[in-house]
Amino acid sequence: MSFPDNGKNRLFDSLPYQKKSYPREDALCDKAGGEWRKYSTNMCMEIVNNVSLGLLKMGCRKDEKIAIISGNRTEWNFIDIGALQIGVIIVPLYPNMSEDNYEFIFNDAGVKLVFVADKELLDKVKRVNTKVDKPVEVFTFDKVDGAKHWSEVTDMADDSLQGKLDDIKNSITDDNLVTIIYTSGTTGTPKGVMLTHKNIVSNVISLNEFLPICSNHRVISFLPLCHIFERTASYYYMTNGSAVHYVESTDKIGEYLQEVKPNFFTTVPRVLEKVYDKIMAKGRKLPGAKKAIFGWALNLANHFHPQGKNGFLYNIQLGVARKLVFSKWKEALGGEVIGIMSGAASLQPRLGRIFNAAGIPIIEAYGLTETSPGITSNRYEKGGYYIGTVG
Repeated sequence: MSFPDNGKNRLFDSLPYQKKSYPREDALCDKAGGEWRKYSTNMCMEIVNNVSLGLLKMGCRKDEKIAIISGNRTEWNFIDIGALQIGVIIVPLYPNMSEDNYEFIFNDAGVKLVFVADKELLDKVKRVNTKVDKPVEVFTFDKVDGAKHWSEVTDMADDSLQGKLDDIKNSITDDNLVTIIYTSGTTGTPKGVMLTHKNIVSNVISLNEFLPICSNHRVISFLPLCHIFERTASYYYMTNGSAVHYVESTDKIGEYLQEVKPNFFTTVPRVLEKVYDKIMAKGRKLPGAKKAIFGWALNLANHFHPQGKNGFLYNIQLGVARKLVFSKWKEALGGEVIGIMSGAASLQPRLGRIFNAAGIPIIEAYGLTETSPGITSNRYEKGGYYIGTVG
């Protein structure tokens, strides 16, 4: 897979590629006020284009820096891709970073604009603005009294600048800088990792070779978009044509799993450990025979061999266990999961074995921010997963 429209492979080519190949009515989705907001491919492209035009009208230029400080939501993508289309570099930051780190990064990167999620982050950035070398202009995603709302950017979109926007887009190559991601490092101040379109697109194309999802699938996204793991995944989802449903708070993952019924998601081991602990707690409360069956199924799963060397009798027993016990595990994840990718830390081998035995394929991947992030991973096809490894 590549972005075939122009052969340049820039991240902002993902939406045009989706429109040409498999346009959706629910390309990007999130919740506001308890209700789902669903944006079609065409709507996403229109909003992104207006972000680009609005930023140009404001005087933003190629290689200037914009910071985003927010949980996962559709506006994150709109600002991100809209900025990339005019060559602006995105500096994604965690909402829980210290004000001292914000101050350092704003100065170090030369941030010009900041988009924040809500009033709490707005107030935080306002305090930082009193200390930085050059105060930044701040917009909010939520409506906050007295604050500039991000829609003011799209409202400034000037159609007379469309030709200029097209020229800028055409001038951008896959070697152009996309983002500076600040990591804590081992000592001292945060360190900025600079990544190009080519860096991240190479990962997007590689993911398509082995992930089991396609354009009729749904995914949820709850790992922070400011981390390269989830951000790269989001570009992949858009290019692949999957419907992305953003979870702004990890406290609501269980609720979203039941509503969205995702086919795939990325995660970290801690989330899977919490899911497992809840399942075990329920299992311990089961009465007599049901508890015995639960224990039998769990013991069976502990002996699962992912390379398929389990034997005829074992496979028959596992089929029974999946129907009687593990089907409920899948229901807890929405009932339609066909794959999960775990990264950022090592997954306990026991959990990897048990979940895969339960018919919930989990593979581990390893990478670094500097590698955009993928380096190595297990695979989903039979024989491609080795417990306790990353490929």
